[in-house]
Amino acid sequence: MEHSDIGTVAAWLTEQGLKGVSESDLLTGFCGICRDFGLPIDRGMALMDTLHPVHEGRAFRWDSQEDIEPEFAYGPTGGEGNSLESWHRSAFYYLWAGTENEVRRRIGFGDPKDFSMLEKMAKDGHTDFVAMVHRFAKAGTIGEMDCFFSHFSTRHPEGFSDHEMMILRKLVPVLALAIKCIALGRIARTIAEVYLGEDAARQVLDGKIMRGKSERISAALWFSDLMNYTKISDSAPPEEILPMLNAYSDVVISAIHEAGGNVLKLIGDGVLAIFKADDPVDACSAALSAERLLREKLARLNDERALEERPTTDVYLGLHIGDVFYGNIGSMERLDFTVIGPAVNEVSRIASMCRSVDFNVLMSSDFVANIPQEARDRLACVGRYALRGVQRAQELYTLDTGRIMS
Repeated sequence: MEHSDIGTVAAWLTEQGLKGVSESDLLTGFCGICRDFGLPIDRGMALMDTLHPVHEGRAFRWDSQEDIEPEFAYGPTGGEGNSLESWHRSAFYYLWAGTENEVRRRIGFGDPKDFSMLEKMAKDGHTDFVAMVHRFAKAGTIGEMDCFFSHFSTRHPEGFSDHEMMILRKLVPVLALAIKCIALGRIARTIAEVYLGEDAARQVLDGKIMRGKSERISAALWFSDLMNYTKISDSAPPEEILPMLNAYSDVVISAIHEAGGNVLKLIGDGVLAIFKADDPVDACSAALSAERLLREKLARLNDERALEERPTTDVYLGLHIGDVFYGNIGSMERLDFTVIGPAVNEVSRIASMCRSVDFNVLMSSDFVANIPQEARDRLACVGRYALRGVQRAQELYTLDTGRIMS
């Protein structure tokens, strides 16, 4: 590779980063174009921590001969077992724990194979290996995303020349910047979806962030909370409360998502969600599907917790359908993308009635009017009730299996 080619590769990386191509495609393209210009890269890997509730980071790989997994997420490296041991034996850990920005092993010429993978790489014909870290300043750090790791190796009989090492040192920071740019977009989407919900996040990231900007929609509404949560939290050991809340929240939220709903709010042990569809029958049918999924998941969870002699509970659920305003509500400094309107208040009151009438699911007459006839045949009217804060009394319905068994 000539000096003039460095600018060409850097310009390509910049263009791809601005286009928003995936990180794995960036690494693959970078290694490929470098080889086209004569830089004998045979394997490349890039790794960067992220900000994600489950994964600690993502890694991207390329090999000129082997068919390897191009991208994978990895969990926390601060735990125990094989993952921690592998991390401590890696060249990346050596760089992270020290002050050097680069470490090289000419494994085909007698250098020690003291990092994980080097023995295997030498057997596979690799002759030279270099790992780099590019550290971010505090202003460029988000969570654990504080540096960019990469390594490159070659099978060339003479390894990397001094000139080729110089080219790598000039180009890898551009690759790091391009991948960081894409990763920041991924982090923004992840955080928005985790804290706002998938649909609300999409609308916010599409630019719908003006205060007071909302749209009127018709949606099936879901409001649920845990039975006897306050009593359990008062009597259970403190270290049990958060795991219990997380376990039951997981079955509620996963049931909603699997049925196509969007969770908008977590209010302590309460969950507010909506189901949107062009046809209200489809929206209400999706909400009923979520209820069925929830009961299946709850049964499994309660069986597991009972075997472990841990507290178990049930979920109260109110279902309703109505027009709501969906958009940004709040102050200039703090906005919430959610739904407001009388129907939201009504669904929360319906859920609250579950305690009084001893049923774990209640549906409004409006909701029942928008479900298929075969589903209505499985319902029973539990009476007409005046709901606090709701102008009109209305009939409430439950599933024929909806009564809480004592």
